[in-house]
Amino acid sequence: MHGHLPEDLARAARTLNADPNFRVLRRLAPVNRLHAGPAVGKTRIGVALDVETTGLDRETDKIIELAVQRFRFDELGHIVQVGTPRTWREDPHAPIDPHITKLTGLTSIDLEGQAIDEAAAIEILASSDIIIAHNAAFDRPFVDRRLPGIAGRPWACSMAELDWLELGFDGRALGYLLSQCGWFYEGHRAENDILALIYLLGHTASDGGTILTKLIESAERTSFRVNAVDAPFEGKDSLKARGYRWDAALRFWWKTIPGEEVESEREWLLREIYTGHGEPAFHPQSACDRYR
Repeated sequence: MHGHLPEDLARAARTLNADPNFRVLRRLAPVNRLHAGPAVGKTRIGVALDVETTGLDRETDKIIELAVQRFRFDELGHIVQVGTPRTWREDPHAPIDPHITKLTGLTSIDLEGQAIDEAAAIEILASSDIIIAHNAAFDRPFVDRRLPGIAGRPWACSMAELDWLELGFDGRALGYLLSQCGWFYEGHRAENDILALIYLLGHTASDGGTILTKLIESAERTSFRVNAVDAPFEGKDSLKARGYRWDAALRFWWKTIPGEEVESEREWLLREIYTGHGEPAFHPQSACDRYR
């Protein structure tokens, strides 16, 4: 539709949306706020964060791109101000796996001589009341190791902490969730992903509350990390099916659960996994502890 005026495109979009056989997606665009009205009550600062890395191993792989973007939100979870995104690349001083280049578009040439501005990154992250990533269990260990000055800040995970099915969504990949909100973007680059995350957080759910409100409520509740220490090998398939993840460094299965599920989870583990031989460990977690 090259050459068409914006009002023509808007009219065409409305016409297509009115037909149940069509659905129009709009490209994300930079914004300085997502809520037009005045802030309600006290405001707080969030930071949307995303990293690209040389691989999946939190101990040996390195960050090659870090993107952060501050936003201000009110007591109703309305995003009333969005800051300027900041993105840094960093040279890992090692060849980039071709798969990582295919995924991120970043090559060794793109990264040569580049470095994260530690002072600026720490200043932004330390100014936040909450750091939000769409896969905090992956992002946080890399960030804490690279920027130890912000270790211990509260984090939330928009992917893991929300019941997306209950909220009326299918799946939980960021791009797929955005498409169900009526937006699209080019993913797998950190700066695009943080803008997508901010749009998602500002989305209003069917009950009238924002996604951000629900995430903050979840983050502020105490959860428990369940470590299935010394679980019998034959229980691995059951643990995996129940959502446990393997910690290759510590060599046990684990997952995070809400506080109200502790007793039922303990009973299941003792009955189905340990069968009288050993028991799991439960560790309380706040937003400052989660995903470390």
